[in-house]
Amino acid sequence: SSVSWSSTFSSLGLTLSGTANLSQNMIDSTVSLTLPDLNISVSRFYPFKRRHAAGKERWYEKISMSYTGQLRNSIDTKEDLLFKSNLIKDWRNGFQHQIPIQANFTLFNYININPSFNFTDRMYSNKIMRSWDTAAQEEVADTVYGFYNVYDWRMSVSASTKLYGFWTPSKKLFGDKIQAIRHVMTPQVTFSYAPDNGSRYYETYQKTDAEGNVTLEEYSPFEHGLFSLPSRGSMGSITFDLSNNIEMKVKSDKDSTGVKKLSIIDELGFNMGYNMADKERPWSDLTVRLRLKWWKSYTFNMNAVFATYAYELDENGNPYVGTHTEYSKGRFGRFQGMSQNISFTLTPEKIKKWFGGGDDEEDEDETDEDETDNTDIESNVDDDLVRGQHGAKKENAGKAETDEDGYMKFSMPWSLTIGYGISMREDTRRERFNTKTMRYPYRFTQTLNFSGNIRISDGWNISFSSGYDFENHEMSMTTASLQRDLHCFNMSCSVVLAPYTSYNFSFRCNAATLTDALKYDKRSGFSNAVQWY
Repeated sequence: SSVSWSSTFSSLGLTLSGTANLSQNMIDSTVSLTLPDLNISVSRFYPFKRRHAAGKERWYEKISMSYTGQLRNSIDTKEDLLFKSNLIKDWRNGFQHQIPIQANFTLFNYININPSFNFTDRMYSNKIMRSWDTAAQEEVADTVYGFYNVYDWRMSVSASTKLYGFWTPSKKLFGDKIQAIRHVMTPQVTFSYAPDNGSRYYETYQKTDAEGNVTLEEYSPFEHGLFSLPSRGSMGSITFDLSNNIEMKVKSDKDSTGVKKLSIIDELGFNMGYNMADKERPWSDLTVRLRLKWWKSYTFNMNAVFATYAYELDENGNPYVGTHTEYSKGRFGRFQGMSQNISFTLTPEKIKKWFGGGDDEEDEDETDEDETDNTDIESNVDDDLVRGQHGAKKENAGKAETDEDGYMKFSMPWSLTIGYGISMREDTRRERFNTKTMRYPYRFTQTLNFSGNIRISDGWNISFSSGYDFENHEMSMTTASLQRDLHCFNMSCSVVLAPYTSYNFSFRCNAATLTDALKYDKRSGFSNAVQWY
């Protein structure tokens, strides 16, 4: 069970939220208690901004910072020992602070400079020192109590600008339909640096086995802590990014302005980095991203990676990634593959629109009222079905609607989503390597998924999902579920039909504060899977 609490102090930009969790095993009387798990956050503020500004904004007034803290205290013990435990010696506790500092400056009116500094501190009340007992041939752990800080920091600074290019096509060749074509380039350079924050928090001890062999064992006294350790090794990298956008302005009789913008390439971007701390292979792979918005209901996205370093052969003839770049051998970066996913949702409204079967003005108006953000991207969520899931809460729920002639309206919203994905990757099996081209062949992987749902009435919803495995030539995981909204309660039942059979039944209270208290769950597992045939 768990108890949550939160409060917001808007005047201070401060948010406090706490959680207490209790897990109890009746068989062996084990208790796992977290009390408290407190989160403190302060929204971004500008510490140097003048309260009564006069004149231009000073450069230091653009510096902003925020704060996030987490205090956690937990214990795993037996029931009879819980109230006898010591807060410092028996409980695991820690306090983590995260302070990001950012700024935004403009250099020469055209270059945007964005420096940032991130500081993370972890506070513990103990640490565990380890040593080796040669006589007993075992590791010895000694807990040392005190106040210990484990911190790390990193910084970065980026510079970016925008370059505009315009081209007016010749009317003799292209006519007067095309007004202009605009090309926007956004170059960005980012420098990131982090010192070796983690090495200072590691210790070693000498281990001597029964045969007299001596080895050095490395460990961290804070590896048992509630929060992650700082990363080891220094990091200094420079990242280059170039984004391109191409739009075309054409004449349009439908637009009130007389012109309309068409996106040719919404984004064509290139990204590559150089790690100054890596002495062998400092250059990162070249990442290319492409986004096209040629269709109103679909956005084409594709990411591709071109490896920088070429394959080489070891003394046994096995290929490995060497230290020489593909470019040094007169070749472009090695194409490592790509992936693409396409999905489409079919609804009764779309069928009516395609075949002209009915007037959808009322449905469109109803949908527009609920939508708050139109991204022109195909969505797999049917708004009618979402509203129908809470149909029992409507004022006139259960009352049949009638048409102009007094007959009951027939309405059973449904949706069917079909998704297809294809990925292209290197087939890295040793026997497939081509020693002439020094490349692996490519391997294609396909996935097909489909899902759907139907609302048979207000509050009743049926959904299913399945797919096809092209490699094994069989159906993938197939599930079906039934949900009933009972106003104050919610009942749901789901079954897995393939490849493993199981079921899950749930009856819960809708109120968030009571959903964990007023509930009934029944489910099957792999050990007692239901035999449906």
